[in-house]
Amino acid sequence: MAIDNDTLVRLYRTMLTIRRFDERACQEVKNGAVPGLVHPYIGQEAVATGVCANLEEGDRIISNHRGHGHLIAKGADVRRMMAEIFGKKTGYCKGKGGSMHIADFSIGILGANGIVGAGLPIATGAALAAKLDGKGKIAVVFFGDGACQEGEFQEAMNLASIWRLPLLFACENNMYGVNTVYTYAIAGGDLVKRALAYDMPTISVDGNDVIAVCEAAKSAIDRIRGGRGPYFIEFKTYRWSGHFVPPAIPDLRPKEELEVWKKRCPIVRFERKLLEDGIITPPELQKIERQVMELIEEAVTYARESPLPAPEDALADVYSA
Repeated sequence: MAIDNDTLVRLYRTMLTIRRFDERACQEVKNGAVPGLVHPYIGQEAVATGVCANLEEGDRIISNHRGHGHLIAKGADVRRMMAEIFGKKTGYCKGKGGSMHIADFSIGILGANGIVGAGLPIATGAALAAKLDGKGKIAVVFFGDGACQEGEFQEAMNLASIWRLPLLFACENNMYGVNTVYTYAIAGGDLVKRALAYDMPTISVDGNDVIAVCEAAKSAIDRIRGGRGPYFIEFKTYRWSGHFVPPAIPDLRPKEELEVWKKRCPIVRFERKLLEDGIITPPELQKIERQVMELIEEAVTYARESPLPAPEDALADVYSA
């Protein structure tokens, strides 16, 4: 798969935007400006970026609790995202959803979920709708290794396979469910074996290599669009933070392990490649950094200056049968 230079630069910009957004969100939490907590995507930027680069406007994604990167890669407005995290009325969910519940149906973002694995059956329904619609659209569900232990995972995989649904299972294996390493929690320690049990094609990919992610996702998505049913991809990656910020529980992962993975930083690796291949110059990288930082600063200013929801807003958008 040949990726043109403009696309390569867009991939870099997207990854950097995700990184800077989550860094700033974490800082604002620590500063006390953000209520609650956030689950940073830092370290995993290549997965969302590479997968979503292959999606069309009408394709739908379903995220999880560590979902800021998925949303940005699919085209969400970072100002409305930041406002939602700040709990402001101008946020995507009018300040009532927070970090884990951002959605924008207009661009195919069906939302995130704080319940592990809960996006899987939602994605199955979205894929069924796409198949019945017959317009060649697909659904993608992002989930972690921990979700592979949930009953919904088995049910979604089975239904997607027997109904030949246009669904990409994008498993971000960052090795830990909170502090439990996946090789202990998952019998056999090999996630792709689970897809094979449902007669589903599968592949394991370096999730810190955005080109490898992009190429694997394109191959899978082309197959899915061709009506050949679902596909499972395991993206091996690593989150740099503890489970969430602020750290209400200790991070028990080995510090030496974290340092090894930081040396595999997806952004630094890709930046080095762009420079070595002559696709971009140092001044151009600096310009992108400035533009991204200006975008994030604008989002924070927008969030800070936006109003809080009014008390009566608590009853808005509430329905009963």
